[in-house]
Amino acid sequence: MIKEVIVVEGRDDITAVKRAVDAEMIAVGGFGINKQVIERIKEAQKRQGVIVFTDPDFAGEKIRRIISKRVSGLKHAYITKQEGLRDDDIGVENASPETIIRALKNAKCEVKERRDFFNTQDLYYFNLTGNSEAKKRREDLGRELGIGYCNSAQFITRLNNYGISREEFMTAINKISKEM
Repeated sequence: MIKEVIVVEGRDDITAVKRAVDAEMIAVGGFGINKQVIERIKEAQKRQGVIVFTDPDFAGEKIRRIISKRVSGLKHAYITKQEGLRDDDIGVENASPETIIRALKNAKCEVKERRDFFNTQDLYYFNLTGNSEAKKRREDLGRELGIGYCNSAQFITRLNNYGISREEFMTAINKISKEM
């Protein structure tokens, strides 16, 4: 499993990278990088480190510069235009798993053991799944922890991949419970 969170442009890039490695990822959605996405990237950088892996074209480089201007200490993974080319379309989503792995190794990614500290039982116990308030509680908790909103399965993955401690989790749970 890759320690750093990998920032890519879109969902197709996530699919391609997941074929090559196990990693937490953030898709910025092209030029629509909003404040919430930048805050998630900053939180990921603080907790695990971030590797920016954008397409080898003008748009990809512009997105890379936007992120680099707002978040410091990033690592960068690159592929060539030739490695990302398929049917006149250039992008990370077209790269082979071997190419993606090489690019991440060149970015000096770190490997870590899979962490399964949080599980579905935690989500049920703290009303983060399985009831009418769960979605709102995950939204609030994700905002408080800086990991964003997502479904229950992805929430468990983020809790584990971002290295959230039990103490940090409980502090955030207590805070959102008082606010409700």
